[in-house]
Amino acid sequence: MESGWKNHSREKKEKDLFHVIYKVPSGDGPYVRAKHAQLVQKDPEAAIVWFWKAINAGDRVDSALKDMAVVMKQLDRAEEAIEAINSFRGLCPKTAQESLDNVLIDLYKKCGKVDEQIVLLKHKLKLIYLGEAFNGKPTKTARSHGKKFQVSIKQETSRILGNLAWAYMQKSNFVAAEVVYHKAQMIDPDANKALNLCHCLIKQARYNDARFVLQDVLQHKLEVLMTSNQETEQRNYPWRWICSLSTAPCCQIFGLKFQDDFVEALERVMNEWAPTRSRRLPIFEEISQFRDQLAC
Repeated sequence: MESGWKNHSREKKEKDLFHVIYKVPSGDGPYVRAKHAQLVQKDPEAAIVWFWKAINAGDRVDSALKDMAVVMKQLDRAEEAIEAINSFRGLCPKTAQESLDNVLIDLYKKCGKVDEQIVLLKHKLKLIYLGEAFNGKPTKTARSHGKKFQVSIKQETSRILGNLAWAYMQKSNFVAAEVVYHKAQMIDPDANKALNLCHCLIKQARYNDARFVLQDVLQHKLEVLMTSNQETEQRNYPWRWICSLSTAPCCQIFGLKFQDDFVEALERVMNEWAPTRSRRLPIFEEISQFRDQLAC
């Protein structure tokens, strides 16, 4: 009897360890089977079949819909994933709608649907304005590379504004992109958005303004370079290039025009990086002044 109990206990531990290693939920429903096919068997097509069964059976519909969309995106079936989310998100609770919007934005990017991105990003900003983002909470828990961290409303607002500005850049609407990047930087500045803002200004041939935007960023980066090792210096070489160009006159440099060198260096740096409360943020009052510029 004791031996049987020990075997049962060992089997339970092994089963629990299996779920931890593969990050598969416990149970035997269609959603669990879908995750098993996705993560253990590495069979995305079978996973999609089981995700559909989970949605139709009402088994963790929101998780099944999001996970299925991610798998479809990996299989270059983003259009199908968009249709699925738009068709079945009504079955999901209100608390799941924000994460579904985030998945939908990624799918729109995958399909090059810039106008749809803009509409959805503006909707997310409206929810923040109304105090309805994060389901009314001041922060939310996010995950990146397996690590959890807290995101504030302030950070989320700046991130969404940065994505909105990037969408305008894809439509070559650099005036609107510039306005939105300025707003994003006023809330939660970072070097990535500064570089993108600089790119907008260069596209408008406003090189002196571009230098001004980068002044603080370059100063900080130069301090890092002065204390960095050789490997870090090599990794930050594009920054050295931009620093040297930022103080050069708009004339021929090494046989090339300033704007040619500057844009090339800027794009090299941008390619290395990924495109980072109050209920009513003052920034929205300022954005409202630029509605005509933001309209497409």
